Amino acid sequence: MNVEAPDQQVSPPRGRPDSESVAADSATARNRPRRREGAAWVFLSPWLLGAAVLTLTPMLVSLYLSFTQYDLFTAPEWVGLDNYVHMFTSDPRYWRSALNTLIYVLVAVPLQLAVALAVALALNSIGRGKGFYRSAFYAPSLLGASMSIALVWRALFNDGGTVDDLLSTFGIDMGGWVNQPGWALLVVALLTIWQFGAPMVIFLAGLQQVPHELYEAAEVDGAGRMRRFLSVTLPMLSPVLFFNLVLQTIQAFQVFTPAFTVSGGRGGPADSTLFYTLYLYDRGFTASHMGYASAMAWVLLVVIGIVTALLFRSARSWVFYNDKG
Repeated sequence: MNVEAPDQQVSPPRGRPDSESVAADSATARNRPRRREGAAWVFLSPWLLGAAVLTLTPMLVSLYLSFTQYDLFTAPEWVGLDNYVHMFTSDPRYWRSALNTLIYVLVAVPLQLAVALAVALALNSIGRGKGFYRSAFYAPSLLGASMSIALVWRALFNDGGTVDDLLSTFGIDMGGWVNQPGWALLVVALLTIWQFGAPMVIFLAGLQQVPHELYEAAEVDGAGRMRRFLSVTLPMLSPVLFFNLVLQTIQAFQVFTPAFTVSGGRGGPADSTLFYTLYLYDRGFTASHMGYASAMAWVLLVVIGIVTALLFRSARSWVFYNDKG
């Protein structure tokens, strides 16, 4: 008797999927990047919302106010380019503040980087206690931007302060550095130089990445300590130096707290500590000329952008990167 075998479903050969599964896999592969991109936008949305509400919108409002006369109490009145024209042609205190800021940047930034590099070189050669000394030297950077430290700094250099008493023992009577137009700006610069901890830590990290074989090769060739520093350390450290230079320059253009505290918020004596941001604050919140202050802020933004662009362009001739042949 013939028994018919039950119908069996013929499956495709193993390892050769049918067309439906191939289409499903390809659709899944196409949708996977989209899902990842969507998740990325979800995680970025708080930052994007904050940037739009807290940064971009105030910047656009400030740009509009720079073309108006606005006193914080009445509606802004459109005046066109009057704020900018008055700034560049009829405001001698504006040019004094710009000059003070430029002098401060040219003095404070190079000296701060030089001190930071010198301390980093010293710490890099220490075998024991490097962590303790690194923390100790970094502490002023955490404290120096506070109002309390600026007040202490002013007391140190004031008439009858610690520095004045110390100099008096050597027969030098300054009468207080903060009261001398020729020395008050230096007091602010010294406070900035004292806060060398942040660039020092970055320099120290860069020094630890310099291959020791380069120093050995230079020493075999008869290079002394200064030659090894100029021919090995500085070229290998140039990207870190460039990073610190850009960062500290931008911060120096925006200095406010030390100048406000040392001068008592007036920029004295004789406008010697009238920095750009301090004068901007005076015009905007003391004199209630918020439109004029907004124009000053946008000029400062443009100047910082130009200086940063020049630094990046100059980096082509002195910054060495290991990935270049």
